[in-house]
Amino acid sequence: MNQQYTAIITGTSSGVGLNAAKSLCQKGWHVVMACRDPIKTEQAAERMEIPSQNYTIMEIDLASLESVRNFVNNFRASQRSIEALVCNAAIYMPLLKEPLRSPEGYELTMATNHLGHFLLCNLMLEDLKNNSQKEPRLVILGTVTHNPDELGGKIPPRPDLGELQGFKAGFTDPISMIDGKTFEPVKAYKDSKVCNVLTMRELDRRYHQSHGIVFSSLYPGCVASTALFRNHYPLFQKIFPVFQKYITGGYVTEELSGQRVAVVVADPEYNQSGAYWSWGNRQKKDRQSFVQKVSPQARDQEKGSLLWDLSAKLVGIG
Repeated sequence: MNQQYTAIITGTSSGVGLNAAKSLCQKGWHVVMACRDPIKTEQAAERMEIPSQNYTIMEIDLASLESVRNFVNNFRASQRSIEALVCNAAIYMPLLKEPLRSPEGYELTMATNHLGHFLLCNLMLEDLKNNSQKEPRLVILGTVTHNPDELGGKIPPRPDLGELQGFKAGFTDPISMIDGKTFEPVKAYKDSKVCNVLTMRELDRRYHQSHGIVFSSLYPGCVASTALFRNHYPLFQKIFPVFQKYITGGYVTEELSGQRVAVVVADPEYNQSGAYWSWGNRQKKDRQSFVQKVSPQARDQEKGSLLWDLSAKLVGIG
């Protein structure tokens, strides 16, 4: 692999993003580790023994649209080409009683997980298109909880975007849910992940042919020990990994999840645009990947097109 291939990965201070960065670096890539806390990310990269010449750390707060725009400007100033963008960062705050707000006034979970990445993807499209090294890829992380047809998505509250009433109304106080209903923090996370998959599919529909970019999503498995759950009850943080290891069999290590992200970014067999990659519910290291059917909401093209238009308005593009 040529060292000049560059991938941007969001959310790289821990968990899936950090391990994906390490795995891609081992494949010879240079990784721009996009993060909220550069010092924490530097310490994590050193702890993981990622060679310093293989990565660059750049600050981004996906909850802030201004921060996303600043990140893109700073990346362009570095004059690097980009061969891949990985939208990995996410927040999950299941114990909130009242919604937190982004600098623009949007509910924080949707702002971080969906709107910030939506803006980043749109701003980086031309940069990906114009790289001269290889077929570019844009990968958005998914989760089993986006799909009510899967076990993880069947557990209430189920994701439901409704008719996007919240986005239609501007998504600012007092509105905190995309369907315009009462705030529910777990549903806010699940809804945001439906939006991630809809965005990937809409990117594929709009830009794959014209830009030559491969757009895809993946569910790398249940990384039950990840810092994503740091805002949950301490007892849940102890029990959940055990439950996934010994009851469901769905547990995946952070290392393996990072390797799965890296292959979707780098390996030739993952060049199918519009695909949602999975390794199934029984997560074994040697298990083969396959293209999984996404949830009914996530394959609703009419809803995807409307979500695109409303999201573009909220982030100030188009």
